[in-house]
Amino acid sequence: MTPLSKRTLLMALAAAPAAALIAPPARAEIEVNVNRGDVQPLPIAVPAFGGGQVGADISGVIAANLQRSGLFRPLDPASFVERDLNTAVQPRFPAWKQINAQALVNGQVTVVGGRLQVDFRLWDVFAEQQLLGLQFTSSPENWRRVAHKISDAVYERLTGEKGYFDTRVVFVAEAGGRGKKTKRLAIMDQDGANPSYLTDGSAIIMTPRFSSTSQEITYMELRPEGSKIYLLNLETTRRESIGDFKGMVFAPRFSPDGGKVAFSVERGGNSDIFVMDLKNRVTARLTADPSIDTSPSFSPDGAKIVFNSDRSGSPQLYVMGSDGSNPRRITFGQGRYTTPVWSPTAEFIAFTKQVGAEFHIGVMKPDGSDERILTSSYLDEGPTWAPNGRVLMFSRETSGGVSKLWTVDVTGRILQPMPYPGAGSDPAWSPLLN
Repeated sequence: MTPLSKRTLLMALAAAPAAALIAPPARAEIEVNVNRGDVQPLPIAVPAFGGGQVGADISGVIAANLQRSGLFRPLDPASFVERDLNTAVQPRFPAWKQINAQALVNGQVTVVGGRLQVDFRLWDVFAEQQLLGLQFTSSPENWRRVAHKISDAVYERLTGEKGYFDTRVVFVAEAGGRGKKTKRLAIMDQDGANPSYLTDGSAIIMTPRFSSTSQEITYMELRPEGSKIYLLNLETTRRESIGDFKGMVFAPRFSPDGGKVAFSVERGGNSDIFVMDLKNRVTARLTADPSIDTSPSFSPDGAKIVFNSDRSGSPQLYVMGSDGSNPRRITFGQGRYTTPVWSPTAEFIAFTKQVGAEFHIGVMKPDGSDERILTSSYLDEGPTWAPNGRVLMFSRETSGGVSKLWTVDVTGRILQPMPYPGAGSDPAWSPLLN
């Protein structure tokens, strides 16, 4: 297992001369409305950055990120009329209007003192104005993170919302058939690149979850002798159990400040929700109903917890105070509701819903109103939010028992498989990396 510290990006955002880099105060004429379900992807040109193969690689990652968001349509490089763009010179806008490019991203890669320096510009083609210009420096091996940061900057400038490309995903990598599956803890970049495995497959790994404040994850490990919940620091690789409990422990999740972990404990067929303060290791019991209470997820302000419970006769979603007070049911529709997770923006709660033999990923307001079903298949489950609250990742299993990772946006329009080629389940999205 490679410590994250060896891969940590030493990156500086440097301001070039203001006249060259700062966009004019006028409002951009191009704008992507992310809230429309019928939005047409914005045609955008991302020619190969100058600087050889690494420049071409960086622009390729940027184009792939923007295309995968569903909000942009990178144009075919074969259609480009102007070649060899220079970041110090305005592009020939008529050449880009000719192919109907509404936005243009161009850049230059140089190596200065052994460091990678990447300059890029974002242009509004029809307004003939620069919208953004930034410079990044990094160690050469971290060129992909530079590409993700540029993607985030372009996404934010054109949509008005934070990007989500400079992130990672922790998940359960699966191998083998039914009854013989190994389930290892794994991590990768959000675009499926750089996968690595954090456990050896000797135990079954379930429900890994990222802390929103640090490079730390929590997960459940199941062995024949029982289950444990672990904390793993990705920078130091230090792993520790949160303690020994009577009964099976499962479904851990961090509080928004990273200082607590909520989880379930099953004893004698009944499970309840507990929360542990990680600083003093004091544990408090939050539910005491003679039913199955599980899958706790904190609201972004830490004041409430959504969870699922079968206390009404079938699995439904409930919201209570983070101290266990005032639980109230929020779902009353047909079907079984499980795996709720609050969005980082507090706008929605995502969930898995089973109706008959079909499974769905959906979202609703925190009071249970405005339920929207985003996906349907043989088995969709376990949603996780991108840090901007715009995209969900989940696992989709076929009738043959193979699970793959998929993404869908909150409109339900942009549904697609993840580039990661292997089988995987239980994804959890990281916050934006520092």
